[in-house]
Amino acid sequence: MNGYIRDTMTIQEILPRRMQARELIGNQWFNGDPVFLSELHGQAALVDFWDYSCPASLRALPYVQEWHRRYRDSGLVVVGVHTPKFQFGRDPENLGRAIERLGIVYPVVMDNAEMIWATYGNRAWPTKYLVDRDGYIRCQNIGEGNYRSFERSLQSLLHDAHPQEELPDLMDPLRETDIPGAVCYRATPEVFGGYVRGSLGNVEGYLPESDVEYQDPGFYLDGRFYLQGSWRAERECTRWLGLPEESAFLSMLYSGSAINVVIAPPDRATASVIVEQDGLPLTADIRGDDIAMGEDGRSRLTVDMPRLFSIAKNREFGEHLLRLRPESPGTAVYSLSVVTAVIPDVFGSN
Repeated sequence: MNGYIRDTMTIQEILPRRMQARELIGNQWFNGDPVFLSELHGQAALVDFWDYSCPASLRALPYVQEWHRRYRDSGLVVVGVHTPKFQFGRDPENLGRAIERLGIVYPVVMDNAEMIWATYGNRAWPTKYLVDRDGYIRCQNIGEGNYRSFERSLQSLLHDAHPQEELPDLMDPLRETDIPGAVCYRATPEVFGGYVRGSLGNVEGYLPESDVEYQDPGFYLDGRFYLQGSWRAERECTRWLGLPEESAFLSMLYSGSAINVVIAPPDRATASVIVEQDGLPLTADIRGDDIAMGEDGRSRLTVDMPRLFSIAKNREFGEHLLRLRPESPGTAVYSLSVVTAVIPDVFGSN
């Protein structure tokens, strides 16, 4: 059986009162004034380190938003710390648009210099902390999963602060893969486009910051991407430099149930990308949330800002060949991330 048990990310239960939470001194605040953890005044806090283009952060975000809705009147203060994964995440306009699009209403601080990230010793997105009424860090959760356990710890801190407060039942899992003990397929790991962390499969390889004419080899290895046409490899992305009438594309063989791409348009413009899977346009039943069907029968992605886009949502876990055909010169691909699925009729335990 090729699978793994979900909900096994690192979590520490209620910690002793030894470490005071550092203040969140960042570049700019959204959705309100700065929050000072040393001035909680009997409230508990949830500090969520996230990035608006990180797939793991976005999968965890609905839980954080629901906890804010459920517990804000019970003394919970939720703060998002946006530490950018890519350079475009440092732009306040991009982050402001993302916050609005995602419906985030609690305060968010920009951590462009990664100073808050460093003081907390973070290693991964997302990382969540619970801070008690006296400003001590009492719980940490790294990565996805363990949502019920984390919420149980959250309720414990709220109960300590307000013993008479009635709290709701724990949330049900939002996805099948979030059920504790769920056994999932091993999906293709996240693939990055830039030459620092990228996984380019073409024999031409990377020539950093230089224009290269790539030839698609016609055969593919899982977990690598392949190029056709004129592209330039930059630190964080691979950028198409051809002409609109040229036939250029990026191909990736992946194993998963769904796939997303972090992609950026050229110079704050809007870009268009034709998307194919297994040599065909995406059909209505498997196209991602950000794919539209054109009158020409092609499935097309419109890139309005640098962010993560939902490309395909297949009915079952399987192997597929994704192909992106950019139509706008300057379009840049930053990463491709794949979503797993639960193995039917298989259960695990933590």
